[in-house]
Amino acid sequence: MIRIHVICEGQTEELFVNELLHSHFISKGVLLIPALIGKPGHKGGNMRFERLLSDIRSRLLGDTTAYCTTFFDFYGLPGDFPGKTESLEHSSHAVKAQCVIKAFFDKIEQILGKDPVRILIPYVQMYEFEGLLFSDVQSLAIGINRPDLYGRFKVVRAVFNTPEEINDNPETSPSKRVMKFYPGYEKPIHGALAAIEMGLEVIREQCPLFNGWLTNLENLQEE
Repeated sequence: MIRIHVICEGQTEELFVNELLHSHFISKGVLLIPALIGKPGHKGGNMRFERLLSDIRSRLLGDTTAYCTTFFDFYGLPGDFPGKTESLEHSSHAVKAQCVIKAFFDKIEQILGKDPVRILIPYVQMYEFEGLLFSDVQSLAIGINRPDLYGRFKVVRAVFNTPEEINDNPETSPSKRVMKFYPGYEKPIHGALAAIEMGLEVIREQCPLFNGWLTNLENLQEE
């Protein structure tokens, strides 16, 4: 069975992997092994490159028969993260994502060498995990037990071509939009419940970058 370590930014992403992605990939002979960035007991977050490098290094050098991927938000990356500043020169969200992913991969390769990175598949979520939840705003409203918010979420979604374009702004990022309408939104549990309500296939249909990441993982061959 193919094994893939998934380094998650926070508990929201880790729960999403366990509750939604795990069973899908198991059916394809792939075992996802999610873990929060940082030492056991930490809550994740704080996406400094040096901190992520420590986790990446331990997977690439310590378990060479498995793959390693990442699942973190573009929105939360600090300005000195590889490729972040350069990415902001582009208007396309897809180009921004590719800019960060390539710079991050190149930096890891520069530090660890070409052979270890053969099992590394970096991924960054544009712009934030909660963007995925706008794939089906009716399910989002039902999943967080606030069906009355469907209309408001629908207005937000109508402005963007894809949920992944809901933006990189401290006031209007996806989670801020949800919390504006529902201050009681709790990221890990409500995020997972909304995602389960809409289902993985709907999210893949609406979010091409996310779908591309999963497709890459599905097509990996055993090391």
